[in-house]
Amino acid sequence: MSPELISILVLVVVFVIATTRSVNMGALAFAAAFAVGELVADLDADGIFAGFPGDLFVVLVGVTYLFAIARANGTTDWLVHASIRLVRGRVALIPWVMFAITGALTAIGAVSPAAVAIVAPIALSFAARYGISPLLMGAMVVHGAQGGGFSPISIYGTIVNGIVEREHLPGNEVFLFLASLIVNLVIAGVMFVLFGGLKLWAQGAVPLDEAAGSGGAPDRRDTPDDGTGTAPSAGTGPATAVATRTEAPDTTRLTPARIATLTALVALVVAVLAFDLDAGLMSITLAVILSAAWPEDSRRAVGQIAWSTVLLICGVLTYVGVLEEIGTIKWAGEGVGGIGVPLLAAVLLCYIGAIVSAFASSVGIMGALIPLAVPFLAQGEIGAVGMVAALAVSATVVDVSPFSTNGALVLAAAPDVDRERFFRQLMIYGGIVVAVVPAVVWLVLVVPGFG
Repeated sequence: MSPELISILVLVVVFVIATTRSVNMGALAFAAAFAVGELVADLDADGIFAGFPGDLFVVLVGVTYLFAIARANGTTDWLVHASIRLVRGRVALIPWVMFAITGALTAIGAVSPAAVAIVAPIALSFAARYGISPLLMGAMVVHGAQGGGFSPISIYGTIVNGIVEREHLPGNEVFLFLASLIVNLVIAGVMFVLFGGLKLWAQGAVPLDEAAGSGGAPDRRDTPDDGTGTAPSAGTGPATAVATRTEAPDTTRLTPARIATLTALVALVVAVLAFDLDAGLMSITLAVILSAAWPEDSRRAVGQIAWSTVLLICGVLTYVGVLEEIGTIKWAGEGVGGIGVPLLAAVLLCYIGAIVSAFASSVGIMGALIPLAVPFLAQGEIGAVGMVAALAVSATVVDVSPFSTNGALVLAAAPDVDRERFFRQLMIYGGIVVAVVPAVVWLVLVVPGFG
């Protein structure tokens, strides 16, 4: 058996174990990189660590550190309540407010499961209170998170754009962001129409004092934001996947700490987009300034950095680096290109990303699939910009599946529902998304040949 085939089979084993045994995929990937590098490819430690993504490590730590401080001092809660007041309590707009909030949170650097974990309990409480379909509200939250998830300063966007740059592929950060945003916006619109959104307009508006409170803010200390791709099981109760609710300070007013945090978030956006500064280093700098000024608010922030996501990304990309060292990337890409029909190979890659991602880590899938497609894209018959966007969208839009972290968070956060029935609804909806969206994004993004 060739070293290239062995390394791919090991990658499959890593995905299977991570999906079925609740083991962090990044830790498995580090172990696989060591085993394959030493035993198959005869690489030393320097060769194995050559693929370690130091720049992405800093970005992941920096932006999640800053966002953890924003959660700890109540800035994110203030944003949620301010958004509700902005629409004057109109029930029909609440699902769109939740879509926009989760999109904004991921766009400025929140890990997608963290944004969903913050917004989903509040959103689904509104759904239960005002007769909104929990499937509609849950879908709006998840698709909102994915819609904003590929901004140039987001976790997903930074990862994908970093991989594209590292692999010397043509890239377009704005195209990637807009592709994900538009696809998720369209899906959200279809869900809104099909699941009672139009009927909500007849309900009018709720009192603003009621809209400003949702039964207490969640205690963020137990909020899962691991990003490992191993979601809470479908049968687990809310206690295992949703933050415990406790009495919290008033989250409807601005405090000096919240004003400073909002200023820091704006400064991050300006620094990255206008001055092309490194998002990771800028985020850490802003987080340190906030920590020094308000140490009581940020005492637990370091512990709330998405360390498991950091482990996941760094492990998977280190293993991908080993694949590059031993020539697996080129070998696999030539195999896909050898199908003889480039467009067929492209749609197959999109479906592979969607199916695997519905049960495993979206980030891990993107980290593995895009490099695998490099030799295939190098042939020039498929536009790299459109193909990368199609792969990214296919691998993330399926996170509504109850087997993914985001889907399971929505499932567990829904109060007063038949959980088994809601699980089946999410599973059917996730299956429809897996079956339809990869073909659509392939038709719209790949066939025209963008990039």
